[in-house]
Amino acid sequence: MDWGQILDNSISAAIRPNAIIFALAAIGLNVHFGYTGLLNFGQVGFMAVGGYFAAISVLEWNVPLVVGWLVGLLAAGGWALLLGYPTLRLRADYLAIVTIAASEIFRLSVMAPTFREVTGGADGLSGFNDDWNSLNPFPSGTYGIGFLKFSAAETWAIVVGWTLVLLSVLLVYLLIRSPWGRVLKAIREDEDAVRALGKNVFAYKMQSLVLGGSFGALAGIYFVSQQASVVPSNYSTAQTFYAYVCLILGGTARIWGPVVGSMLFWAILTLTNDTLRELVANDYIPESIMDPNQVGQVRLMLVGLGLILLLVFRPQGLLGDRRELMLEPS
Repeated sequence: MDWGQILDNSISAAIRPNAIIFALAAIGLNVHFGYTGLLNFGQVGFMAVGGYFAAISVLEWNVPLVVGWLVGLLAAGGWALLLGYPTLRLRADYLAIVTIAASEIFRLSVMAPTFREVTGGADGLSGFNDDWNSLNPFPSGTYGIGFLKFSAAETWAIVVGWTLVLLSVLLVYLLIRSPWGRVLKAIREDEDAVRALGKNVFAYKMQSLVLGGSFGALAGIYFVSQQASVVPSNYSTAQTFYAYVCLILGGTARIWGPVVGSMLFWAILTLTNDTLRELVANDYIPESIMDPNQVGQVRLMLVGLGLILLLVFRPQGLLGDRRELMLEPS
């Protein structure tokens, strides 16, 4: 058992692009659910909209990738308005149903043969990140400290990604501590009282939905830019619930909760995966009990069990406050 390599891989996973992507997505969910009480079960739909529109704008309109990022963010804002207008005046469960259904509708639509010339169908799109590569200031080689070693391309992706995360955290910090943010928290606690004070609850909810969805779109845009492709199979409903796991693990309604939760989630997932594979490879676990092909499923079961225990013994998450859970999303 190479425990040193297992630990090295787990720590590396906490700062690699996957952790960045889900940190951004969870920051958006924190704005929705943590601060406003909105149940968005379709954050992956915002990720898909952002990623696809960024890629399509570069390939079809020949615009720079930076412009493509702006197009993706604007498209996500439009997506939020489309979903929020008929649902935000109703109960929270309507928004949950609409968002999860809409994310699947979008994913299946981009796979349809009708739109294949634009979306690439099930094969997706590629060849739109030349600008991303040309902006990379790191020459070919390996970068890092100690056991944390990354290629030039991955180093560039990590630097850009964590910069986006820090800027997103700063923006949320400033907004939530503003009068606007205090209204969001009041809506989460009792929207009828906020409405009685003369505030336009629907408008605030819509603004929150657009803002949180934009963070989801940013996660999707970053994902496709550093991966150099956008494929519909990457946007399954499970991605939204992984982001919720990150949020719950770190702590709901905490500025750093989504970031810490995402880093821990990917570290634990990698630790569990590598440990199980080593145990199977060294016959500590007989193949009659579990073979290498079953490791992927078993690791998710163990992570799920850990999440259940967390909710039982510390439901507020690592950084959370129990008082933040004493609400009824409206």
